[in-house]
Amino acid sequence: MSDPTRDGPVQEDPAVDGLVLHEAAFADLGVQVLHDILKLRVDVFVVEQDCPYPEIDGLDPLPTTSHLWLADGDGRIAAYVRVLAHTDPLRIGRVVTAGWARRRGLARRLLEAAMAAHPGPAVLDAQVQAADLYRGLGFVQSGPEFLEDGIPHIPMAWTPPPA
Repeated sequence: MSDPTRDGPVQEDPAVDGLVLHEAAFADLGVQVLHDILKLRVDVFVVEQDCPYPEIDGLDPLPTTSHLWLADGDGRIAAYVRVLAHTDPLRIGRVVTAGWARRRGLARRLLEAAMAAHPGPAVLDAQVQAADLYRGLGFVQSGPEFLEDGIPHIPMAWTPPPA
């Protein structure tokens, strides 16, 4: 179970593969969890992808921003996604998986959880090499390919099926 002093008991699902799904607003993130989320994002997006950019963009602390992550029993973050619900449609971003946890379907699992927790249309800018992941979830390309910080991206959109 989650330690409420670390990440707040906002949402938690049963562990799968020893990982637990968490969701919290910025105000409910513990200092260690926030550190670990930012470290993972910087390790992958800035260091591994050799892409210096302003990772801390002021959107994380918005009250409408949701942070979802999968962590093991020691609190080590395996994967993370950020949902910006102040936009219409909502914007999904910062989808990232730690190197040690890749090829286990964790990004897909997080995206499915994010879409279930925040129903309604969604958009994202996919790195081209990850576009198939999003297509598999029903996202479609919604504009031309573009470069963001030197990395090819495509805008994608998802509309929930009619009820």
